[in-house]
Amino acid sequence: MANGKVQIANVVHEPRTPNPEPQNRQSAIANRQSPTSEFAPGIDVTIAGVRFQNPVLTASGTFGYGQEFANIIDLNRLGGICVKGISADPMPGNPPPRIYETESGMLNAIGLQNVGAKRFLQEKLPFLRTLKARCVVNVFGYSTEDYVRCLETLNTGDGIDAYELNISCPNTRCGGIVYGSDPKLTEEVVTASKRAARFPLFVKLSPNVTDITVFARAAQEGGADALTLVNTFVGMAIDVETRTPRISNVTAGLSGPAIKPLALRLVHQAARAVHIPIIGIGGIASPEDALEFLIAGACAVQVGTANFYAPDTPIRVAEGIEDYCRRQRIHLDQLVGSLKLPLSDPSRVAEH
Repeated sequence: MANGKVQIANVVHEPRTPNPEPQNRQSAIANRQSPTSEFAPGIDVTIAGVRFQNPVLTASGTFGYGQEFANIIDLNRLGGICVKGISADPMPGNPPPRIYETESGMLNAIGLQNVGAKRFLQEKLPFLRTLKARCVVNVFGYSTEDYVRCLETLNTGDGIDAYELNISCPNTRCGGIVYGSDPKLTEEVVTASKRAARFPLFVKLSPNVTDITVFARAAQEGGADALTLVNTFVGMAIDVETRTPRISNVTAGLSGPAIKPLALRLVHQAARAVHIPIIGIGGIASPEDALEFLIAGACAVQVGTANFYAPDTPIRVAEGIEDYCRRQRIHLDQLVGSLKLPLSDPSRVAEH
C-alpha cells in the first residue's frame, strides 16, 4: 500500500484514462498531525490494476447498461458501473411477473435478459467509454464454452476495464448443477474464463452454499483476480388468495436490506480465507452499511436494490465514506479489514 491508497494489483492493466498524481504521503502525514488542517482522505482503490476513483460501484442487474440513469445522477461520480449480465447470444428473460417486493427486500427472476455480447459492444459500450466511472461487464453462460465464447467476443471491445463472472447459473451439460454450488465446477469455469479473458476477472460468488470459504478458495485457485460477494439468496413468495407463486419462475433471488447481515458475515469469512481483493455486496443502502463491509475486509462495495428506489444512493454512499475517513483522519487503506475482533476465538460461529 502506498500514497494512502489501496494498491491491490496482481494483473497489469492499462487504465482507460490517465490517473491523477497520488497525494504526497509526507503531506498526508502532516495533515493528520495538524489539528487545524483540512485532512483530505484518499478513497480511490486499485483492484487487479484497475483504478476506481472511489470504492462504490453499481451492482449488475440493478443499473441497466448505465445510460438509463444518465439523466438522473452524475455517472462520473461513481467508482464503477457493473452492467447487467451479458451472454454470448441475446436472451429474452423470463415471462412476468418476475419482480416482487418483500419486507425489507425484493425478489427477482428477470432471467438474465440482455442484448448479447455483439450488440453490447455496438450499442452500449460506446457510451460507457465516455465516463470516468470504470466499466465492469458481468458475464454468464450455461456451459463453460458459453462463458469462453462470450468473453472472446467482448475481448474485442475497447473501454471494458474488468469482467465479473456470474457463476450462479446451471451447467446444462452437468445435469443442471449450478456452477457456484460445486467447487470443482467453480474452479473449472474460472480457469477457462481466466485463460480467455483479456481484462481482469472478478468472480461473483453465490451465498447459497454451505461454506463460502471453499468456493472463495476454488475461485482463487482458478485464477480469479478478485471476488464479488454475495449474489442473491434463493427465496419465494406465494399469493394466498390464488395459491400461486408471486413469481412466474416460482423461486427468485432475494436482495435488499434483509440480506445485509448475512452478506456481511460471508464477506468477513471470505476475506479471512483468501488473499485476493473482495468487493462486498448485499443490502447496502447507506454509508454506514458500506463502511461495515469495508471494515469486514472488502476493499470496495456495490450498491444494488437501493438503485430502484433511490438512484442517488451510490453517490451518497461514496460521499459518506469520504466524510467518515475525513472525520477519522484515515485513508481508505487504513479502514479496509480493520475489524477489531474479541479475544475469544474469532472463527467460532454462534448459532441461536
